[in-house]
Amino acid sequence: MGADELPAATFGRGLRLVGSLVRLAPGPIAVAVVGAALYSGATVLATVLLGWVTDRLVLPTFAGSPPSDHRLWLGAAGILALAVLKVSGVVCRRFFGSMSAERIRRILRQDLSDRVVGMPLVWYRDNPAGELLALADNDAEVTGEVITPLPFSMGVMFLALFSGISLMMVDQVLAMVAFLIFPALMALNRVYSRRVERPASAVQAGVGKVSAVAHESFDGALIVKSMGRADAEVERFSHAALALRDHRLEVGYLRAGFEAVMDVLPNLGIIAVIIVGTYRIEAGAIRPGQMVQVAALFTVLAFPMRVFGFFLESIPPSLAAERRLDGVLHQPLPGALPGPVGLPEESLGLSVSGLRYGHLPGQYVLDGVDLEIGGGEIVALVGSTGAGKSTLATILGGLLPPDEGTVRLAGVDLTTVDPHERTEAIAFVFQESFLFADTLRSNIDIDGRASDDEITDALDRARIRPFVDGLASGLDTIVGERGVTLSGGQRQRVALARALLRRPRVLILDDATSAVDARIEHEILTGLHDRSDVTTIIVAQRVSTIALADRVIYLAQGEIVASGTHEELLAHPGYEALVRAYEQAES
Repeated sequence: MGADELPAATFGRGLRLVGSLVRLAPGPIAVAVVGAALYSGATVLATVLLGWVTDRLVLPTFAGSPPSDHRLWLGAAGILALAVLKVSGVVCRRFFGSMSAERIRRILRQDLSDRVVGMPLVWYRDNPAGELLALADNDAEVTGEVITPLPFSMGVMFLALFSGISLMMVDQVLAMVAFLIFPALMALNRVYSRRVERPASAVQAGVGKVSAVAHESFDGALIVKSMGRADAEVERFSHAALALRDHRLEVGYLRAGFEAVMDVLPNLGIIAVIIVGTYRIEAGAIRPGQMVQVAALFTVLAFPMRVFGFFLESIPPSLAAERRLDGVLHQPLPGALPGPVGLPEESLGLSVSGLRYGHLPGQYVLDGVDLEIGGGEIVALVGSTGAGKSTLATILGGLLPPDEGTVRLAGVDLTTVDPHERTEAIAFVFQESFLFADTLRSNIDIDGRASDDEITDALDRARIRPFVDGLASGLDTIVGERGVTLSGGQRQRVALARALLRRPRVLILDDATSAVDARIEHEILTGLHDRSDVTTIIVAQRVSTIALADRVIYLAQGEIVASGTHEELLAHPGYEALVRAYEQAES
């Protein structure tokens, strides 16, 4: 696209953006536009009335021929009626215009939220949380900004139409002077659009960068403090913030110049009208009241034209923000299942065949995995760091789709299982337990549907009830952001209680008791062992945990190299060396 084509393309894309946003809230916008039209019509009629008052009331009074009381009352009634119409138009335009803008922003945020929540887990790897927060906040806000001045801008168009008719009825020469203003405005917008689109896009990208850096620094505050990286993080944030400041200053300079010229144009029009109008009065082409009418029309046009300019200058930033939103909103969601399959009532076993998965193309973390896990069986996944244990557990739970191969749950392909039924059947507990900044009750009973007895039973099975009972507020204790007021072991047990409360049929523990005392861990796992209807998969690094499993799966370099009981696998050199390392670490 050439430089000369850019502004027209920008304006065309801007109109398409406005059209798509209007379809999100057509009712309130229609009422706001009607209000703007009412205001514009009343404004033009007010200038006509002003000209009539000048010719029929003011000038006769100065000439010694006072008007009749009837004309005075008629003029006063006209002024009052037009004032009521203008106020009604302003109220409709502002109230319903603001309602439209906020409704559109809410819809955009909701659509973004729905899209993000529906994306597969692997998508989050390439989209940092700070960037998504900037999209939901700043980009949704800026995209909707183009709607805020839209009703007033539509009012300007009505005002231009009504004014043109009024001016043509007064004098065609003065009308030509007025009509020069609008081409000048469009030419100015072409120049502004050409120069502001690049820095406006950079501003939106810069906001996302600043948010991402800030989120990382706050989220990793413990690492930042413990490793003395505070100065480095400040420097990193300052670099992103300064870049954002520079882009915003560039947009600000351009915007300031544009707005200054926008303020000048109507005033230049008034000067031109006075000069040309004086000659037209002397020539007898118009009356003094008509020139007052035209000058007053330019006066009232000044502010609406400025708002129309605001609409034009809001198009490039809104387009930049909309492109960033579209980058997420147009991401393809996982295909809808043609016919979601339900799960049988019996214990759920897992079957894996030909499984391959890689975080990067061609680099497989798991390669050719074949595995059978019986219903109600407790299986421990064991291997050195990077062997693929956590990745395999995540795939078995349906959070990651395999690149190749199939995973079947009770004989049903996991990709065809009804998503709601799958999440009801499978529960995860991870090593890093995420807790919300809410009460213990809300963190354990997320749906808010469990009874106190059910919550108490989950606490007992997670071996955390004595701790909860000892708190002054019990289950109503606020745990702070990410459970900061709890120890690592307490957070893990709260997360375990949350999973157990759902009474899952498949329980996946990814090193989920690593921060728990070995004795308490033994009690927890022994309790799980008594539930023969729950299939349990444990990623473990403690020998005592591994020994409780019915079967141990030993992984190395993404492949299953041995399977059997703990005692049987001790004959395998690699497994025996790994166990010996675990024992040394525990001692």
